[in-house]
Amino acid sequence: MIIYNETFVIEASAEQEWLNWMQQEHIPAAMATGCFTDFKVLTVLDSPNEGVTYCIQYLTDDLQQYNDFKEQHLHSLHVRHHQQFENRYVLFNSLMKTVN
Repeated sequence: MIIYNETFVIEASAEQEWLNWMQQEHIPAAMATGCFTDFKVLTVLDSPNEGVTYCIQYLTDDLQQYNDFKEQHLHSLHVRHHQQFENRYVLFNSLMKTVN
């Protein structure tokens, strides 16, 4: 299983607006690309960061699906997110593979 993880640190004052937007706009748009089979939304309970930390994990069995997403969709999704929440978040990404 390939997991593309987006970790967001959101200003506390923007948390509910951000979460609503992610659930209504960003995640559905990422899933509509057809590159992922499922997703998970997690919050980090013991984050050392100021603000609130969330991880959005997108799952696929195929590394090429992730590569297609990265090449064709990732930039535009991040631009839309940045336009909506400029200066109110920090984002970092990671790509992981489950170990059986």
